Amino acid sequence: MDHRLLGRSGTSVSVQALGTMTFGKEADETAAHEILTAFVEGGGNLLDTADVYTHGHSEEIIGRWLAAHPTETEQVVIATKARAPMGEGPNDLGISRRHLRRALDASLRRLGVEHIDLYQMHAWDALTPLEETLGFLAEAVAAGKISYYGFSNFLGWQLTKAVHVARQHGWPAPVTLQPQYNLLVRDIEHEIVPAALDAGMGLLPWSPLAGGWLSGKYERDVMPTGATRLGENPQRGMEAWEKRNADERTWTTLEAVRAVAAAHEATPSQVALAWVAARPGVTSVIIGARTTEQLRDNMAAAELQLSEDELATLSEVSAPQLDDYPYGPAGIRQRHRPLVQETR
Repeated sequence: MDHRLLGRSGTSVSVQALGTMTFGKEADETAAHEILTAFVEGGGNLLDTADVYTHGHSEEIIGRWLAAHPTETEQVVIATKARAPMGEGPNDLGISRRHLRRALDASLRRLGVEHIDLYQMHAWDALTPLEETLGFLAEAVAAGKISYYGFSNFLGWQLTKAVHVARQHGWPAPVTLQPQYNLLVRDIEHEIVPAALDAGMGLLPWSPLAGGWLSGKYERDVMPTGATRLGENPQRGMEAWEKRNADERTWTTLEAVRAVAAAHEATPSQVALAWVAARPGVTSVIIGARTTEQLRDNMAAAELQLSEDELATLSEVSAPQLDDYPYGPAGIRQRHRPLVQETR
């Protein structure tokens, strides 16, 4: 599996990251350990978790696997997140200094490590001054508790502000942004991707299969049934059923994905993952799995080389519909018009 630098850092990570939100619920500890082993044996080295995943159990499961595999522990890059509620008190959430201090120590304890490679703020916190958050993260880097930090689910202006606040104070800059990004969810290309590229931040897309839609398991006007971690119907991805089923762009995109997959004797999932990995700024695509079979199917996408024509076709059919201004044709003309009016 190819490796890329983690944003503007010197750390190398696999082009696919293992997302572990399923650990402790959809995948029990035995299955989770098998998935971890298969991922590392397949060339992956970036593990992504969060303190809120199964309320800390995901981190604990990873921690016990790390303890049982000391050699692999030296090779993997561990990423986790903090912000979500981890208690009932008013300070048991957010990205304040008080909450992050406790959250970081708790994650270190559950993972059974002294150091976390990438510590990510799970979402923006409008109540906490950004200087407070970034000051804590700078101290955590200096203390050797984390190597780098990043964000998840931040908007373009939020991550740009963070970059400039860090620069103003001489603090380490963020290296990554973890957004939702796939062929059906591309609105981050308007502002967030350009902001990340401008800052030299690597993108770690989550939900690259759009909650299973890009795996090809959904059919037009046929509502799936069955139990998952979300309960007995809806399935994962069903939260967007009405909107996506009614959107012609969904089915045009899936048709194109299936056509490219057939040409390569690949699965639709592999094509969708390969497209995301080829997008500007993407460092590593976060894949998830309930079984090793699912994992291996997804990991095969790392070896799939799509042609420029295929990538262009997928991008064209999945292009989000833009209003005329500021992102549509009129806005594009405005942004690219000459600064000095031509004289007649």
